[in-house]
Amino acid sequence: MTRTSRSFRMTATVAVAALGLLATACGSGGDSTDTASDGKPVTLNYWTWTLGAKSTVEAFNRTHKDIKVKFSEIPSGTEGYSKLANAVKAGNAPDVATIEYQMVPEFASQGNLIDLSEYAGETVKTKFPQSIQDLVTFGGKTWTVPYDAAPQMYYYRTDLFEKYGIEVPGTWDEFKTAAEKVKKKDKNVRLASMPKSDPALLAALAWQAGGKWFSIDGDAWKPGVDDAATNKVATYWDGLIKDDLVQTFTGWSPEETKARASGKTLSFLGASWSAGGMKTSMPDLSGKWAAAPMPNWGTAAGGNYGGTSYGVLKGSEHTEAATEFITWLTTNKAGVEARLADLESPSSALPANPEMREVAAAKFDTGYFNGQDIYQLASEQVDAIVPGWTWGPNQMDVYTAIQDETAKSGFTQGIRAGQEKAEKGITERGLELAK
Repeated sequence: MTRTSRSFRMTATVAVAALGLLATACGSGGDSTDTASDGKPVTLNYWTWTLGAKSTVEAFNRTHKDIKVKFSEIPSGTEGYSKLANAVKAGNAPDVATIEYQMVPEFASQGNLIDLSEYAGETVKTKFPQSIQDLVTFGGKTWTVPYDAAPQMYYYRTDLFEKYGIEVPGTWDEFKTAAEKVKKKDKNVRLASMPKSDPALLAALAWQAGGKWFSIDGDAWKPGVDDAATNKVATYWDGLIKDDLVQTFTGWSPEETKARASGKTLSFLGASWSAGGMKTSMPDLSGKWAAAPMPNWGTAAGGNYGGTSYGVLKGSEHTEAATEFITWLTTNKAGVEARLADLESPSSALPANPEMREVAAAKFDTGYFNGQDIYQLASEQVDAIVPGWTWGPNQMDVYTAIQDETAKSGFTQGIRAGQEKAEKGITERGLELAK
């Protein structure tokens, strides 16, 4: 895979004025005091939720005497980002943190990130395709360094699909038909679960359907969280839930995992990074899972479900050392291998750096999937990601509004709440709202 796909392209140049990045950039620099006068190594604090982080840090510390990294695990999603933002405000933020692509514009515009142009600008420019650069570079400034891409993928139990006579669905119509067949054959089993607690999954599904939650008109933001494509997706899933064709377990909950492990849930909607976690959450099911492209609306298409980069948080006094650590994580063979070497928390992240993909694929044990080349499949799905998606300047608040309302009233009402929050948030931040 070449990673030159337009799928990840954002309208970065136009977005500069709308984000207000230039206004905040003057206060987002960091002072580097990386040469310790006492001869002791520089100590970096690193916060993340990503799999394989522990083994990565251990490998870095073994091979670097002048920099030592302390790893702390934080929650993923809105809870984790709130923790990071609050730490910046309190003046005790980590030096390095994982920032998903959808959060880079918001974190940069709020002044939570140090401008890495001087330290990593050339690395980003030369080591990553333009499409990936556009996710982390705004206003001519480099805010984070990319790590992975996250194309959607569909995971299913091969043995149980055979038992119930289910063909792998290629479209969402076929998915519904399969869901009806499963329920008819066993009232206690469902084809899949659609969590109401994961707005990132809803965003990826809307992206796949051609939705555009945000766009930019001149210097103004135009939110479209409840656009026609997203409404189609929301209505589809509300209908499946109403007809009791899918479960609604809380995402990442013990109940969700138990249902998959016990055969009560036959498949799930995931991404390239899902494969690694399956080894630890369902170890006894080795050889019984396979992956396929996500069902579509009639034409091959996909969305990006996550994807991460690394940033240096405002307040860090070790920008140079932090960037050295980040560069090693994203572009060094040993760094990529280390992330996949943690048997307790294996990772299947698909590197954004083209040079590192073969490294990652060679390190990942495909035995769990009966030898299926998960990395090859993931690479193919990247090319199907629909171009033109833009993340908003208040993405975390939009996610929270969607999640809260969806839990009470369903996805259709959830996206309406997200639209209202998007419009309100843009105005409250002093940004221009397109009419």
